[in-house]
Amino acid sequence: MKVVLRTDVEGVGYKGDIVEAADGFAQNMLIPKGLAFKATSGAEREAERMRNSRELKAAEERSVAEEMAARLTDKPITISMNAGEGGKLFGSVTTSDIASALEAQANITIDRKDLQLSDNIKEIGTHEVVARPHPDVEFPITIEVVVDSE
Repeated sequence: MKVVLRTDVEGVGYKGDIVEAADGFAQNMLIPKGLAFKATSGAEREAERMRNSRELKAAEERSVAEEMAARLTDKPITISMNAGEGGKLFGSVTTSDIASALEAQANITIDRKDLQLSDNIKEIGTHEVVARPHPDVEFPITIEVVVDSE
């Protein structure tokens, strides 16, 4: 059965795509849950409008991510942590800590899931974190971990 997807469905397709789905899957899952509707001759125009909307939104998200990358590539972010002898931290710097520091210092909101740590940060010093806010945009962020003065 041919259906038009109303939303992105993992493993099936994206919003506005006309896909061929098994009859049972379409009638028991996609259509009742509002994820798709049956493809008719008039539905193709609706599908085209949905695809255009999806592409416009994706282009806007990409431009926001590129602007974020331009603002963060040359500006280090400072995080203060408690440390013991030899610069070892009590605990570690997490992606949540980095996301909070980005919001406080650079006024940039980024989801912690979009930050990738190669290894846990457990020492004072300069570290690199990779940010991937969009599938096509990836950039490094410099994190400066310093001893908390309090």
